[in-house]
Amino acid sequence: MGRLICILGKSASGKDTIYRRLLLDTQMRVEPMVTCTTRPMRDGETDGVEYHFCSVEQMKKLEEEGCIIEMRTYDTTEGLWYYFTADDGSVDLEKNDYIIIGTVESYEKLRDYFGKEKVIPIYITLDNGERLSRALMRERVRKNPDYEEMCRRFLADEKDFSDIRLEEAGITKRFYNMNLDNAIAGIKEYLAQTGGDPQSGYQS
Repeated sequence: MGRLICILGKSASGKDTIYRRLLLDTQMRVEPMVTCTTRPMRDGETDGVEYHFCSVEQMKKLEEEGCIIEMRTYDTTEGLWYYFTADDGSVDLEKNDYIIIGTVESYEKLRDYFGKEKVIPIYITLDNGERLSRALMRERVRKNPDYEEMCRRFLADEKDFSDIRLEEAGITKRFYNMNLDNAIAGIKEYLAQTGGDPQSGYQS
């Protein structure tokens, strides 16, 4: 039976880098489950890699067809942005393992849709000071930095990934990402030892 590995974490915690490293790891043998968004594509992003970038009209059509598993809306400095996961028939958890980046809310919806034993939450954490430093460095190199939106995301994450919210979702295991290689090694060992149970096995 395949599993869906759900990478979660606040902004600038390193979840995107960890996602890419696990995806490229030949020992892991996981396939990407790419989510969708209506936000504009950022510098360095590719459609179908980080996200499927689509219009609000395309999103509404998928919603009418009953293809959307979960959806989140963010009131940003550039207007409403939608992030969602669609079931397009490409995911077969009977045959393959998949990996996805999500939020606590999206994890809960995916867990309810595919089954608790098939969806494994991997929560990435990091000190707020280090996260803010990394977020600033990332924003400075962009063609059009948006520091206001960066701050909005940073503050919103404190609520979205609060200890109470994580506990409500049953997410108790955390992976500290001050050292990328150590974090990835811990995640791989955890996945190898827990099998289909996200709450047992390796403890860092």
